[in-house]
Amino acid sequence: MKQSLWARLAQLGLLAAWTCVWLVQGCGPGPGYGIRSRTRRLTAMHYKQFFPNFSENNLGASGRAEGKITRNSERFNELVCNYNTDVVFKDEENTNADRFMTKRCKDCLNRLAIAVMNQWPGVHLRVTEAWDEDGHHPPGSLHYEGRAVDITTDDRETEKYGLLAQLAVEAGFDWVHYESKYHIHCSVKADHSVAVEKGGCFPGWARVTVAGGVQKSLSSLSPGDRVMALSGTGQVVLSQVLLFLHRDHESWSTFLSLETDEGHRLALTPHHLVFLSSHCGHDSMEYEAQFASMAKTGDCVLIHTAEARVRPSRIVSVSEEESVGVYAPLTEAGSVFVEGVLASCYALMDDHRLAHWAFGPVRLLSSFNHLLWEETRHKPLATDSERARFKTHRSTLAAEDTAGVCANNSTLNKQGYPRETRGTQTPHVHWYAELLYSLGWMFLDSNSFYP
Repeated sequence: MKQSLWARLAQLGLLAAWTCVWLVQGCGPGPGYGIRSRTRRLTAMHYKQFFPNFSENNLGASGRAEGKITRNSERFNELVCNYNTDVVFKDEENTNADRFMTKRCKDCLNRLAIAVMNQWPGVHLRVTEAWDEDGHHPPGSLHYEGRAVDITTDDRETEKYGLLAQLAVEAGFDWVHYESKYHIHCSVKADHSVAVEKGGCFPGWARVTVAGGVQKSLSSLSPGDRVMALSGTGQVVLSQVLLFLHRDHESWSTFLSLETDEGHRLALTPHHLVFLSSHCGHDSMEYEAQFASMAKTGDCVLIHTAEARVRPSRIVSVSEEESVGVYAPLTEAGSVFVEGVLASCYALMDDHRLAHWAFGPVRLLSSFNHLLWEETRHKPLATDSERARFKTHRSTLAAEDTAGVCANNSTLNKQGYPRETRGTQTPHVHWYAELLYSLGWMFLDSNSFYP
C-alpha cells in the first residue's frame, strides 16, 4: 500500500516537472517551444478569394450541409445565442436570429471580435447575417444551420475587409470567402463532426496487428495491448497502447480512404498524420508525416510485410466514406500500422516529432509503471518464430478478449489496464491531448496546425 502511494506521488511529481519544462523552455537562449511566436505580418485576402482553396461543402472546408434548422425542429437546441457585447448584430428582423449559431461558430466569432479590436482599436466586429429562418439564401446554405455568418466592421470601411477576411482565417473559421465588396462570408464544420474534435481518428472496424500476428479491430482494442508499429530507428516493433486520445463507439464520421495498388485500404480523418513520400523509396526515413488530406494518387505509403519488414505501396485512389466509431490509440512508439499501413498516432499538428516529444510525460509515467509492476515494454519482432506467426495469422480477425474482472463499473483486462464496457464508456478526447492543443495554439505558429 505504501509502495503504491509513493508511486502515485512520484507520477504526479514527474508530470508537474515536465509541464514546467514545457512552459519555461523558451526562456533560455535560442528558439524554444515555450516562446510565443512573433506576430506574423498578415496578408489581406483579395476580392473573391476563399480559403481553404476548396468549395465550402468540401470535407477539407466546412463540410456538407445537414439540413435546415427551424425553431420547431429538435436540432434548434444545437444552436446557442451569442450575447457578446464586443460584436454588433444587425438583426434586421428584430428576432435575435442573427445571434443564433452553433457553438463552434460562436467560439470562432468571439475570437475574431478580439482580433478586430486588437487590429483596429475602437472598431468592433459586425454581423449582418447568421442563422437564416426566413429562406433568404439558396438551398443548402449553411446559414440555415447556424454554421455561417456574414461580417463587416462596424465602421463599414470596405478597405479593411481584405484584412478582416484573413483575421477570420486566423480565428479558426473553416471556410472564409471574400464574396462581396460589402461583407465577408465565414462558415464552420458541424459541431459533432469529428474533424472539429481535438484529435484525428480511425473507424472502429479498422484493424491493427497484435502480438502473435493476430488482427484486432480498433473497437475491441484496449490500453495495454501491444500492436505493430514502427520505431524511431525504422524497426517494426510491438508497441504498447498507452491510452486512447479519442474514443467514441457511436459517432458517425466522414473519413478519407487511401487505397493502394496492393489492396490495402487505410481510412482516417483528413487531419490525421500519415507517412507519405512521392519518391516511393524503401528507406522509411524518407517518408514524412503529412495530413491525410494532402495524400494524392501516386504518393506512396509504407506497409508491413509478413516478415515484419516495411516496403512502399502506391496510392491508386483517394475517396471519402462514412463510418461509425472513431478511435485514436496512442502507442509508445508514436505510430501504428492500421490495415497494414503505417500512420502516426497524432493529428491536427504537422510536426510528428514535436507531437511525440510533447507526449513524453505519458510515456515516462508508463515506463515508471512498468518499472514498478514489471510490465513488459515493446520489443522487436526479431525471431523467425515470431515472424512466422505474423505470416500465419496475418488475415485472422481475433475476437475481443473478454476475460477480466469488474471494478468501479469498468473492466480490467489481463494486463491490469482499465477497459470500460461499451454501455458505460463516455466518449471523449483525452484531457492531456486537449491541454497540449491549447498550449500549442498559445505558443506555436498557427501555420503548424491543420487549417
